[in-house]
Amino acid sequence: MAVKLRLKRLGVKKKPIYRIIAIDSREKRNGREIERLGLYDPHNNENTNVKLDLVDSWLSKGAIPTATVKSLIDKSRS
Repeated sequence: MAVKLRLKRLGVKKKPIYRIIAIDSREKRNGREIERLGLYDPHNNENTNVKLDLVDSWLSKGAIPTATVKSLIDKSRS
């Protein structure tokens, strides 16, 4: 099973909020998640929250982050 770290869309029309999740790569975008790793609000960057200990755990197990999730992780580390 290949695990990816990617975004799951929430919110209402034209005001999305994304959840950062670990998910099987064969699942749909809003499919069943394995674990919730954080939250990303593109309208208010102060509400971006990434649980770095969980992210590091999944990365050590071989999970592959998408480009957007990788940039969010890098921003939260600095």
